[in-house]
Amino acid sequence: MKIRFRDPFGNSLIIKRILIFAFGLIAYYRFNVANKTQVSGTKVLKGLRKKNVLFVSNHQTYFADVTGMYQVFCCAKWGVYDRINFPFFVLNPKINIYFVAALETMSAGILPKLFAYVGSVSIKRTWREAGKTIDRGVDPRDIKKIYTAMENGWVITFPQGTTTPFVGGRKGTAHIIKETKPIVIPVVVDGFRRAFDKKGLFMKKKGVNLSIRFKDPLDIDYEKDSAAILEQIMDSIEQSDEFNTMKKIEEDSELSNV
Repeated sequence: MKIRFRDPFGNSLIIKRILIFAFGLIAYYRFNVANKTQVSGTKVLKGLRKKNVLFVSNHQTYFADVTGMYQVFCCAKWGVYDRINFPFFVLNPKINIYFVAALETMSAGILPKLFAYVGSVSIKRTWREAGKTIDRGVDPRDIKKIYTAMENGWVITFPQGTTTPFVGGRKGTAHIIKETKPIVIPVVVDGFRRAFDKKGLFMKKKGVNLSIRFKDPLDIDYEKDSAAILEQIMDSIEQSDEFNTMKKIEEDSELSNV
């Protein structure tokens, strides 16, 4: 068996292990000591194939959500499910995990750059840059990077492309699913917005109950159009209008005033 020293993007696996070890120790305190994390549904990870698996999730912070999932995946590698155990797992972590993120975000400072080295598939946003709304086409090189990650491991993506809740998803996720036909596993996270700042680098409150909930793989008809697949995804990560309780309250209030 050929021994690999670099991931498909040329990053050193030794450095990745060191970074995951360091971040894992810090994250354990943040998730299990300063706050409490409830993990559920991770039995779906048992026996899961090693590549072409896509995790779709809602998004509450830039980095804490992803870090939490990394912890869960590494625990599962050691046969620990539905909890984040004492961080012995970071001594031999799961390293074929990648996450899709905005290039602009991953380039803003030393910590984001270190996070990016661990497993970011950094792509250029097509709708926003430097705080301004833009409109540009998808860079084919970005699509190729995502396909490369899918061919070599598990990929985490956030279909909304923002930490703002109940925003419509981006069709790019559906296009990727149609092309690569992966196993698609929905993940719903909660509490991260209350516990951490927007970037997820600093805690703003302790004693928060965090949750990471994995659902069964979606039964997707890959022949459907992208809009239908995207609708299915948004329902699965509980970000469709059906789950927007505040919107329902406002609509009920308007009806009562008629």
